[in-house]
This record gives sequence, structure tokens and C-alpha cells, in this order.
Amino acid sequence: MARSRFIRRVRISASADEAFSWHSRQGAFERLSPPWESVDVVERSGSIRNGDRVLLQVKQGPVSVRWELEHEDFEDGRQFCDVQVSGPFTEWRHEHRFVPAGEECYLEDAIQFRLPGGPVGGVFAPLVRRKLERLFKYRHDVTQRDIAIHQGGKTMNVLVTGSTGLVGSALVPFLTTGGHEVRRLVRQEPQPGEVGWDPAEGSIDATGLEGLDAVVHLAGENIAEGRWTEAKKERIRDSRVEGTRILCEALAGLENPPKVLVCASAIGFYGDRGDEVLTEASPPGEGFLAEVCQAWEASTAEAEAAGIRVVHTRIGLVATPAGGFLQMLLPITTLGLGGWPGAGAGYMPWIALDDVLYAIHHAILDDELAGPVNLSAPAPATSKAFVKTLASVQNRPAVLRVPEGLLRLVGGELVRKEALKSVRMRPAALLDRGFRFATPDLRLALAHLTGHLDSHTL
Repeated sequence: MARSRFIRRVRISASADEAFSWHSRQGAFERLSPPWESVDVVERSGSIRNGDRVLLQVKQGPVSVRWELEHEDFEDGRQFCDVQVSGPFTEWRHEHRFVPAGEECYLEDAIQFRLPGGPVGGVFAPLVRRKLERLFKYRHDVTQRDIAIHQGGKTMNVLVTGSTGLVGSALVPFLTTGGHEVRRLVRQEPQPGEVGWDPAEGSIDATGLEGLDAVVHLAGENIAEGRWTEAKKERIRDSRVEGTRILCEALAGLENPPKVLVCASAIGFYGDRGDEVLTEASPPGEGFLAEVCQAWEASTAEAEAAGIRVVHTRIGLVATPAGGFLQMLLPITTLGLGGWPGAGAGYMPWIALDDVLYAIHHAILDDELAGPVNLSAPAPATSKAFVKTLASVQNRPAVLRVPEGLLRLVGGELVRKEALKSVRMRPAALLDRGFRFATPDLRLALAHLTGHLDSHTL
């Protein structure tokens, strides 16, 4: 059977050397993996030079397969190649080419592949090419945006807590591909590049915090897992309030503390506010999460007193198929069973995951930005509008309404207490400081995140 070929080319507003360097850094594979695909790095030896290898675990529904690739034809600043050693294809060769074009360059991905099964397998080659088109459209969009955001900036030494969470696991590769050095604050035995702490015991390795330019604090008990017993509520509160206090005390006591602390907060600060437009100047709401968020933000006082610029990122509903609420909604809407809670009139302060990363990066660099900062798209959507848009992007219907009584009966604690809330949040502080969202439009954001980039979504 003849080889099948796929080529996609895009112009990058950076030199070939800059674009190549971005791809050669740790985290590039993670940044380029579409969130709708389940691909994990099992083992990696080296980087992208000749002979370096990577072993991947690829899942398609219930099927899981290992895919081992070896790099060859490395030419610094111009190209590298992945060749299958073992895996799902009979043959696979992927050439990454960086072609200079004045002060810019073209990034070209050229793939040759053969499917198993001879002529029968070849029937499915057009399906593979369509899948590759979706994948590389996503990859090229991310590459263009990330390189543009990092271009011309100084490299920094950044500490990240909560680095295995939904936001943290994406933030670390975003920073490392930008050339920044990242240290992780971890509770287990620290490995090279990690700093140990035990917030439950009130201990932290302060010596590992020296030499930092910035800290991004994302750690906290997962509020979506388990019933909200009194013990669970105590863990939710203490992991945020006491953990932040311990970290801030350690940072304040350093000989050379970091210039900025970007500390997570949440939309829970505002409570349930109906149609009221909420900016950073709005007062807090009522309820358990509102109380937690207020105490959480107040627990950075010692860092502020030490002259550290503190930014409280009130993070909205993070949209990504890799986790969170969108991961739960996608299978339902794919089956044409998409529905909205109650009347669907409650506002959802959604924000695409990459815009969370870009906003955090902006908060680190903008010396004039301090205090509360709302992290949500400029135009929040009602829950009904969100579900209908998600279904439409997938060319599926969405006509169902989930009764409030059913939600309260069968939903988890988070669903019962939070799904029917309305938070019409506006990111006034970011907009006032000139921050530009990569995907401010709901339809285009969902099309990008799910890979449904057909003609009516572009």
C-alpha cells in the first residue's frame, strides 16, 4: 500500500531560530497536545536530538496503545524528525521544518504514514488526514500565540504550587517553553527542581525559595470531589487559608523575596448575584465559598507587608476538555443530550484554559497590576447559551432542561450548591491594563478547544 501524506504550513511572527528553540524546550509536547486527545508521556530520553526517544500512552475510548518515537535528522534551528519505533502505524515519519522568511519563518509539518491492514487499512487514510488537520490547526494556533506572548521578554525563575492541578499542569509547560525556569512546591519528597512543604504541619523548605522572581500559588483542596462534610469543608478552607499564610510567611522572611505573588482565588467570592455585573470593585457575596475566598485573599497580608506585589486571581469556570466542567459536559452534548440547569438563566463566567495561563503571565509582568483580578472571558454566557453553543459547535441538538429538583436530588455537593448560581463577572482590571484575550468569543473558543474548526465556526 502506498504511503499517505499530510502537510500543513503556517507563518510564525518570529525567526526560525526562535520558533525552533520553543519546540526544543521542555513542555513543548504538552503544549501541543490537543485537550480532546488522551495522550500521556510515559518515558522520555533526551529532547529532540538524534537518537532521543519518547514513549507515549494513547487512549481512544476503551482502547489504549503505546507509541514509541525516535528523533532523527536533527538540524539546529531548521528541522527535526519523529520516526515510529513501535505503535499503531505500519510506518510513521513526521518532519518538523522551520523555514526562514525574513525576520519571520514558516513552520511546516510534513507527515508520511501507512496504516496496518494493507489495502483495507488504506481505506481509513482520509479519516486520519482529517484528524491530523484538526490536530495541527490546534497546534499551530497554540504555537503562534505562545511564541508571540513570550517574545522579547526576560526569562524568570518562577515557583508554582498546585502544579499537578488543572491550571498548574498547563502553566508549567507554558512557562518552560517560554524559557523560564520553574520550581514546583510539592508535598511529597522533592525531586530536582522541586521544593518541599507540608502545609498541614506548617513546614516549608524556605532555602528552596531563594532566588525567585515570581510565585504562582494555585494549591488547594479539590472542591469538586466528595461530599461537603464538615471535615471536607475544613480541608477546603485550611488548604487555602493556612497554606497561603504559611507560604507568605516564608516568602516575607527571605533575604531577597520575589517581586510578585500571583495567588489563586475564585468566583466563589461573589456568591450568587443574578444579573448584577460584577467587577473587582464589587463587594463579596454570601455563603461558605464566599467566606473562604475572603479569608484566602486576606491570608497574603504578610507578603504584602514585605513589599511583595500580590495579585488575587478570581478564576472563573475554566473551559478545557482536559478536566473540569467542560470535560463532564462534552460526552453528554456529543450524544445530543445536552441540557442546562433549571431555567438556564444563570450566568457562567467561563474562560478558556489558555487565557488563564496568559492572564497569569500578564499578572507576573505587569508591575501596575495588584489586588483582585477577575479571570473570565469579557462576555459571560448563561448556562443555556453555553450548552447550546457547545452542542452547535459539535453539530448536535440541545433542547433539554434539567429540573432544579433533579439536580438537588442526584447532583453532588458542588452541583447542588453551585450549579444554579449566577455570576455575571467582568474582567475589568485585565481589560483596563490592556490584556487581550486569545479566545474571547464563546463559539470560537469552544471550536478551538474541541477541534471542531469547520467553516461555520471560523
